[in-house]
Amino acid sequence: MKEDFLYYIWQFKKFTTLDLTTTQGEKLQILNSGQRLQQSGPDFFNARILIGEQKWAGNVEIHVKSSDWYLHGHEQDRAYDNVILHVVWEYDTEVLRKDQAEIPVLELKKFVEANLLKSYTALTAAKTWINCENELKDLNSFVLENWKERLFFERLERKAIPMLELAKETNNDWEAVLFRFLAKNFGLKNNGESFFEIARSLPFTVVRKEAFEAENLEALLMGRAGFLNREYEDVYAKDLQHRYAYMAVKHTIKSVYIAPPEFFRHRPDNFPTIRLSQLAQLYHTHQNLFNKLVQSKSVEAIYDLLQTATSPYWETHYKFDKESNKKRKKLTKSFIDLLIINTVIPLRFAYAKSTGTEVGEELLQLIRNIQPEKNTIIDKFRQFKMPVDSAYDTQSLLQLKNEYCNHHKCMQCAIGIEVLKK
Repeated sequence: MKEDFLYYIWQFKKFTTLDLTTTQGEKLQILNSGQRLQQSGPDFFNARILIGEQKWAGNVEIHVKSSDWYLHGHEQDRAYDNVILHVVWEYDTEVLRKDQAEIPVLELKKFVEANLLKSYTALTAAKTWINCENELKDLNSFVLENWKERLFFERLERKAIPMLELAKETNNDWEAVLFRFLAKNFGLKNNGESFFEIARSLPFTVVRKEAFEAENLEALLMGRAGFLNREYEDVYAKDLQHRYAYMAVKHTIKSVYIAPPEFFRHRPDNFPTIRLSQLAQLYHTHQNLFNKLVQSKSVEAIYDLLQTATSPYWETHYKFDKESNKKRKKLTKSFIDLLIINTVIPLRFAYAKSTGTEVGEELLQLIRNIQPEKNTIIDKFRQFKMPVDSAYDTQSLLQLKNEYCNHHKCMQCAIGIEVLKK
């Protein structure tokens, strides 16, 4: 038995409400269950009940056992002074107020039907992957689609938080915010944090000024990554070293420690040298990239904006001084998809929140026109017959798995509640 099941029972009155009594034997009538509070303090706020002939208004606290009141130290917390009812599954001890008056207790197990408990037990029984895996193929499509949309926007809300914080830090310089988060996602999982720190270590005013020469931008990025700290034979590498040394003095760029990006475990086309060169070329090609991305009305327009390749040197190199077969190394469509999913759409959402603009339908249209992501979580959902047609589906399902399934929050999930109904 978990408390979230009890929250569900109490909030939606999934118990017999006729002839309710407290453990003290007094008649109980629920006028209003109250508002669920997902923060510190009592579980439900502003409930209204009748005990005997006395009407009460206040908060409700819910536990598996009444003794949990003391286990959680609520008797010492003034936030619980106005609890009017203690709702528990099992009553094992009385609970007293500071004035030694007993708090009324409702023991739910006396009033919950056996079928509901049986359904909950079946849902939460051990499975091979997630609790509802056997029911996914038979879900009500209306319930599923509404829940996926909420999950998608929950995921956007989470991604928007650091973007909004950075916007505040940069006095709403959204071009600078875009640069840093684009850099992070150019670095993918292994080098994302390192690339983010590289971008953050460069004042965006400097990036703007030097963007007119692609080699200058590349020198700044390679220099901050620590790739220009040794002697090279290639003329191009030496040129970048001279440019970086000059710009460091010109713009008073302070030396900071940044964890060096990794080459290990990356395919050559994802080597940090290649990705940093592509990022430099992108910002050399487009001034005011944020404004252009915000104004783009279609995925195709965004593809056109983000399409870029390395500088010529990297067509025959993956590392400095090590020549390779010539290959034009441009961003693939699948890589641009990741940039749109993880940077462009969340940033447009964050910007809209900051300006009070509604862009929900616009973002849904964009994400639904992007191919679904490929990873082990999505493969598992497919295995259990969950439809996956676009990146909208994959983003929603990743939110579902990471924030609900992994934490067994079945009673906070529309799918879990739908399964219980059956």
